[in-house]
Amino acid sequence: MATSAKKHVTLSGPENVSLGAIGGVLETVIQMPLITYKLCVQEGRALPKGSGWYRGVFANASSLAPITALQMFANGALESAITGGKRAPSELEQIVTAMGAGSISAIIYSPVDLLVIQQQKLKMAPAPAISHIIKNYGAVGIYRGFSACMVREAIYTAGYLGIAPVAAGRINDISPWFQEHEVVTRFLGSCIGGTIAAMLTHPVDTAKTRAQADIGKQTYTTVRAAIPQIYAEGGIGALYKGGGARTARLIGAFFIINSLRELALTMKSRWAGEETDAASIKK
Repeated sequence: MATSAKKHVTLSGPENVSLGAIGGVLETVIQMPLITYKLCVQEGRALPKGSGWYRGVFANASSLAPITALQMFANGALESAITGGKRAPSELEQIVTAMGAGSISAIIYSPVDLLVIQQQKLKMAPAPAISHIIKNYGAVGIYRGFSACMVREAIYTAGYLGIAPVAAGRINDISPWFQEHEVVTRFLGSCIGGTIAAMLTHPVDTAKTRAQADIGKQTYTTVRAAIPQIYAEGGIGALYKGGGARTARLIGAFFIINSLRELALTMKSRWAGEETDAASIKK
C-alpha cells in the first residue's frame, strides 16, 4: 500500500466566506444584549427595556455576516499568498495577515457601526435611519469614524484569527491534558485573544462610538479629538467605559468563530485523509 505525505489543509475562499457569514450572524444574535449595553455605557445613554436590547440586531447581524466573511476570506487569501498554500503560516504570519484582513473589512464595518448607533439613538428602522443620515449629513456622513474602525478591526481580527489560535497552540503544548480537552484550550485561547484585543482597542472604540453618535460634530469634531476630550472628562476610566461587556463579547465571538473554523478544518482534514486512503488502496 502506498503512503503519502501529510498535506497541510486549508479552507477555500467559498468555505471561509460561508463560515464567516454563519459565525458573524451566530455570535451577533447571541451577544446583542452585550453590544447594546456597551454602546449605552459608552454614550452615557439610558439602558433600554424589553425588546430595546435587540434594537439594531437585524442591521448588525445581516451586516456582520458579510463583514466576518470578508475578514476570513481576506485572511485566507493573504495567508495563501505568503505560504503558497503548501505550509502552515508562522505565528507572526497568522497575526500580520489577520491584521490586514481586519483593516480591509472596515470599509463595510464602519458604516454598519454608525447605522446601529444612530438606529438606537433615533429609534428608527434601518431604511429611515439611512435616509436621515444622508439627508442631514451627506453620503460621506456614513463613513464618520472610518480610520478608528480600521484600527479597531485590524487588532480585533488579529485577536481572533491570530492571537487566539496562537495562544491555544501554546497552551496545547503545556500538558497532554489540554490536548485531550480541545474545547477548554480553545476557550482559554479566546480569553487571551479577546482580552488583549479589547484592552488595546477599547479607547479607540469608545472615541469612535461617541463620535459616531455625535454625527453632527456638536461635541467631537473628529475621533482623534474625542480621545483627549473623553480623558479630560473622566480619566482613563472614561475611555474604558463598557470595557467589561466588550471584553466578554470578544471572548464569546472568538470562541464561537474559532470553534466553527476548527470543526470545518477537522472535517476537511478527515475527508482528505479518507480520500487519500481510498486512492492508495486502488493503487
